[in-house]
Amino acid sequence: MLSSVRLAVCGSIASLMLAGCALTPTTNDGPPTVTSLPKIIAHRGGTGDAPENTLEAIRQSIAHHADAMWLTVQLSKDGVPVLYRPADLSALTDTKGPVSAFTAAQLARVNAGWNFRRGGAYPYRDHPTGIPTLREALQATLPAMPIILDMKALPAAPQAQAVARVLDEENAWPRVSIYSTEAEYQQSFAGYPQAKLFESRDATRGRLVRVLLNQGCVDAPAAHAMTAFELHRAMTVVEKFTLGEGRSDVKATLWTPATVACFRQKPGVRIVAIAVNDAEDYRAAACLGIDAVLADSPSHMAAVRDGIPLPLQCVADNGAVAQ
Repeated sequence: MLSSVRLAVCGSIASLMLAGCALTPTTNDGPPTVTSLPKIIAHRGGTGDAPENTLEAIRQSIAHHADAMWLTVQLSKDGVPVLYRPADLSALTDTKGPVSAFTAAQLARVNAGWNFRRGGAYPYRDHPTGIPTLREALQATLPAMPIILDMKALPAAPQAQAVARVLDEENAWPRVSIYSTEAEYQQSFAGYPQAKLFESRDATRGRLVRVLLNQGCVDAPAAHAMTAFELHRAMTVVEKFTLGEGRSDVKATLWTPATVACFRQKPGVRIVAIAVNDAEDYRAAACLGIDAVLADSPSHMAAVRDGIPLPLQCVADNGAVAQ
């Protein structure tokens, strides 16, 4: 007997910024058209163009006309919020150990571009760029540019307190939103009424899967909620038996007309599609009415966006043909 089937994953955000796509409804005269395109968020500051989460990446993304920044935050040994993503410094830098083992001043001297590769070269080995503090990153961005802070590392409470202190001192709350794959951060930031939080990844994933498995839209997000999930995602379907289980690896498309319609049931819901890095996916996101896309290379995606004339005519399968 089958006991259950489950899915396991592998491996105001300034409302102006997320007010991306505008769709003209379908009529008997033809397919819908798009009159504005999704905003481009620089993933980890623009990890495809420069060493991720560095001031150099931020500078390049601004030059390439990114609409917003997605930055990854951890806490240094001396309690300073800094920009870094992996668990160990050896993943990206010329140093080993966790971020929490080094002070902010020590991290500033680490070469965060050590492992950044362009073609067959490592251009930042001769031109090092350090790990910046959150404060430095905020000061390096345009004053009105929206920022999404992706919270890494646990426990959450000390990091939430340190981040909140910086946002207070920099008067940055109005343009900053908080995201994390760890539900503990939603709980920690809930104590700050000025904090704008993405809904938990668990809530977003669960809703997407229920709609895709034809269970219906039984729990649409609250009005003005902010949500983010990959457009496509490698997943494993795990089928539970009385004794044992069976597994199938799939590449799922999570944002579809049905899932977007579910998330849009209440007003003001904002949708970010993660890992949109080519023209085909960008056009698909536009035709779905996605507000913003998270892109590794703002340089590439800005060129894609600028090459799409409006209005964009969408076809029935959510592909698109520029008109």
